[in-house]
Amino acid sequence: MVVAAIALGLKFSPFLRGRITAWRSDATRDEGCSLASCLIIQHAEIEEAYGFSSALTARGVRLEVRKVFAGDPVPTDASGSDGLVVMGGPASATSDDGFPTRRAEIALLADAVQRGIPTLGICLGAQLLAAAAGGRVVVGEAGPEIGWAPISLTPHGMADPLLTGAPPHVTVLHWHGDTYTLAPGAVLLASSERYENQAFRLGRCAWGLQFHLEVDMGAVARFVATFGHQAEVGGADAKAIESDAPAALEGGLAAWGSLVAGRFAAMVGDGPPKSPPPAGSSL
Repeated sequence: MVVAAIALGLKFSPFLRGRITAWRSDATRDEGCSLASCLIIQHAEIEEAYGFSSALTARGVRLEVRKVFAGDPVPTDASGSDGLVVMGGPASATSDDGFPTRRAEIALLADAVQRGIPTLGICLGAQLLAAAAGGRVVVGEAGPEIGWAPISLTPHGMADPLLTGAPPHVTVLHWHGDTYTLAPGAVLLASSERYENQAFRLGRCAWGLQFHLEVDMGAVARFVATFGHQAEVGGADAKAIESDAPAALEGGLAAWGSLVAGRFAAMVGDGPPKSPPPAGSSL
């Protein structure tokens, strides 16, 4: 029966072919055999998706990692993916200099938002997401924000389907010098003392996080070993970043990061929420 329907779809109608493909995908997921895939854009060898990769793999999601630092190409549309994660990196979202895939990544993010694909931008990825939706990326007037510092969720953030559940103030890892303005229609979810725009949501399932909540002790050690000079130039103590990591992770970040990663993986594997909750609602 399915074979006959597929044959008819191939013969008669591109629209019908699409409907059959979607039906087969939904039916397969209902049977517990996820065919979901997530595209991960990685800008630096040490800036992996860490906790998000682990959660997606545990959910049965297939990972497609594009290592742009090694010359991997970046698609400009997200039609072949069920989720998209764009990670951080040392480049600037404001310039193509040393960042040959910048325009392609902005186009990819814009397409993912338009398609309603669960999308996550971390640090540089958050700035690119803001730019893709009409925001501006600028050099931060307050200077580099590097190291451990708390953020606070806004009322929208406390009701957000991805971020809810954080302590009132949770210490996260910051590592950026640029910041961004919110794009039209973006919802502010979190702020820090130094920079107001720390997290935002676009539509029902695209998030930008200026900070890192995906890290563990090993990731922090790699950050410090690779980018420790940036921390020192920015006025931070690289050794302290590593030595203070256990307190930050055990103080709430590890638990919250795992919760957020699991929720995102569920959205990629099972589909995004129908709509974001209203501000101030409880989940």
